[in-house]
Amino acid sequence: MSKPPELLVVLLAGLLWAVGVEAEPQRVRLPEGNVHGFLIVRTLAGETIGYGELVQKPTRGLITSRLLLHFTDGSLYDETVTFSQKDVFRLESYRLVHRGPSFPKADIAFDRKSGQYRVRQQDKQDSEEKTASGPLDMPPDLYNGMATTVMKNMPRDTSATVQLVAFTPEPRLLTMELQPEGEEQGRVGKAAKTVTRYLVTLELGGLTGLIAPVLGKQPPDLHYWLVAGDVPAFVRFEGPMFLHGPVWRLEPTTVQLPH
Repeated sequence: MSKPPELLVVLLAGLLWAVGVEAEPQRVRLPEGNVHGFLIVRTLAGETIGYGELVQKPTRGLITSRLLLHFTDGSLYDETVTFSQKDVFRLESYRLVHRGPSFPKADIAFDRKSGQYRVRQQDKQDSEEKTASGPLDMPPDLYNGMATTVMKNMPRDTSATVQLVAFTPEPRLLTMELQPEGEEQGRVGKAAKTVTRYLVTLELGGLTGLIAPVLGKQPPDLHYWLVAGDVPAFVRFEGPMFLHGPVWRLEPTTVQLPH
């Protein structure tokens, strides 16, 4: 069904007064280093649907971080981020692959050195694969796959606005706003821990951004929990891992040993 002309007039008029927020690179407060953690994926009902690992290490002055999740139905989620951290964090390259019954197929890659991107993906699991490639201008505040790193380096009680690139399959820049929503009390044994809950919202720019909520294609909100303090620690993620996907929960776990 077509949209009423009055609505389109309002949306077009919005372009005349909408002012974009200037984003800037995130300053390095806590340099990243070697990390090896284990993760569990659950539904909001508590059903375990996958396990994975986060492995991060320095290589030739850069940090490479890989999140690898294996799902019980055979699906795979594999995200690799390489970034530098001299004064500010700077994304250098990115690769995302997901496939299997839980995901539409996707293979996305881009890097700053070549200035190129390539994409092969489905909009939905039963749709035809689309491909695209070409030049990509990566702004200095582009942070695909780095939301947790940005949040760990935000001064307490502050928000940050950066950018993220999505593919349709052509690239589209999104504004990513990260803001603390409040604090909760958690426990490790008998020790109380203050946990900060963050809301991450994604906004499309320009006319597409104004029309997106009307068309039902507004990017989803994401939630993160980090232990507060001088050295924040990741506790939980909740949100979809692809557009219009189900909301899943990602949390740290440990290696199980025989008794």
